[in-house]
Amino acid sequence: MLNQRFFIAAVLSAFMSPAWSASTLVAVAANFTKPMTDIAAEFQKATGHEAKLSFGSSGKFVAQIENGAPFEVFLAADQDSVVKLQSSGLAVTDSRFTYALGKLVLWSATPAYADDQGSILQTGGFKHIALADPKLAPYGAAAIEVLKNLGVLETVRPLLVQGENISQTHQFISTGNAELGFVALSQVIENGTIVSGSGWIVPGELYSPIRQDAVLLAKGEDNPAATALLQFLKGPQARAIIQKYGYSLPEQP
Repeated sequence: MLNQRFFIAAVLSAFMSPAWSASTLVAVAANFTKPMTDIAAEFQKATGHEAKLSFGSSGKFVAQIENGAPFEVFLAADQDSVVKLQSSGLAVTDSRFTYALGKLVLWSATPAYADDQGSILQTGGFKHIALADPKLAPYGAAAIEVLKNLGVLETVRPLLVQGENISQTHQFISTGNAELGFVALSQVIENGTIVSGSGWIVPGELYSPIRQDAVLLAKGEDNPAATALLQFLKGPQARAIIQKYGYSLPEQP
């Protein structure tokens, strides 16, 4: 009887302990908004922990973390941002891994406007083309690389409209302020197809691989929710969601 009471007390104690229902503050690259929202919900169901998400540009997050922002986990849109934080001692050594390989799409909110070969970049006829700030957002840098490789950068440069991040870029296009632009495939895909408007999924050979890295930040080293989230991100539930939104999967870490 005594052993049974001890067992029940131990179980109740585990459920009520901070480790069971901890929360963690997560900085997430804007392109990963949809999948990470889904992943966070599944993470809470599976572990009891809560991931509190903030979305924005990777470059701005780096600056905020360097200035003391209380983030504990960082899901960047590239590798360089994470490496920089590790080099400065703001991220935990050996915690970095690639969680997704991003894909770029030239998208228009207007059906049949952006052809599926990207020929509109050569033929023109548009007044504005949107992309994320290439100095802050890896998807913006990839867009510039595509335009260079197609030999049209100087032609379209006067027409470029820059969003602060990929979410604002998508907003420019979806509201018609730009006829078309470069966004993350995850922003416009559902069940493997572009759900509205029209688009060209840019071939991977036209831009450097967008390897999106995650890392445990120094502020989260002792938080069980932070370490559990990164582990969950490597698991089958999270990887299925990542693939559902059009990302390629890295090799299993």
